[in-house]
Amino acid sequence: MPELPETETIARDLDGAIRGRKIKKVSVRKADVLREVSSRTLDRRLRNATILRSWRRAKLVVIDLDTGDRIVVQPRFTGALLIDDGNFRGGELNYSTLRMDLDDGRALHYADVRRLGTVALMNADRFEEYSGKLGIEPLDRAFTPAHLSAVLRATSQPVKKVLMEQRKIAGIGNIYANEALWRARIDPSRPAASISLEQAALLRNSIVDVLREAIEARGTSFRDYRDARGQRGSFVEKLDVYGRGGLQCRRCGSKLVSTHAVDGRATTMCVRCQH
Repeated sequence: MPELPETETIARDLDGAIRGRKIKKVSVRKADVLREVSSRTLDRRLRNATILRSWRRAKLVVIDLDTGDRIVVQPRFTGALLIDDGNFRGGELNYSTLRMDLDDGRALHYADVRRLGTVALMNADRFEEYSGKLGIEPLDRAFTPAHLSAVLRATSQPVKKVLMEQRKIAGIGNIYANEALWRARIDPSRPAASISLEQAALLRNSIVDVLREAIEARGTSFRDYRDARGQRGSFVEKLDVYGRGGLQCRRCGSKLVSTHAVDGRATTMCVRCQH
């Protein structure tokens, strides 16, 4: 599932490529990806709207329009926003669920093999209501060690589960929770309330560092994630624990252990380094 670095990469690409473009036509091929709007209404409200900017909130890609509406895309597992300028040679566009034709001859597609992602259209008030239910952004200045410590102290749930709770901290998913906890030397199954302020400070810095590094590498691609040009992210080459179960820990040489005991999600850790 695209997490913060992947959706940030997509949003930045879109902002540089389609800011200021006008939407001339909308074609919906698979309406089951739509939320809060019908195909007919989507076309009516988007036709002749100008794109003001594209940005990210949590794991969402948000496209602001001059009408006051916002296109809100949650890619989930296999969703992708692709800019079709005639250069696609693979089958990515075969899974296009909707197409927005732009005034410069290009098109913006939402493609989704499994159609588990969603595309919503929200006015400003509805978006503020929706966004207000999400937690703090981990790359914001307000995400301090003290803030993270307060979030952790409030619950005895496993610390890894808390990091992925979108209503508490927005944008962190399984990949980067694994990576940040390894960097901070914290057992993912530890009760969050047991994390000291000093450990919370180290964890906060580990979260910020790994997210920034992954953005620089344009995200992590295993199978499905592609950026707006259909390209893969390269951070997979720098992962320390995620997907490396059974291999050596790069810090101490011990064998990494994989388990689904923490909230049923794949967790990989070093039992020697993380405690």
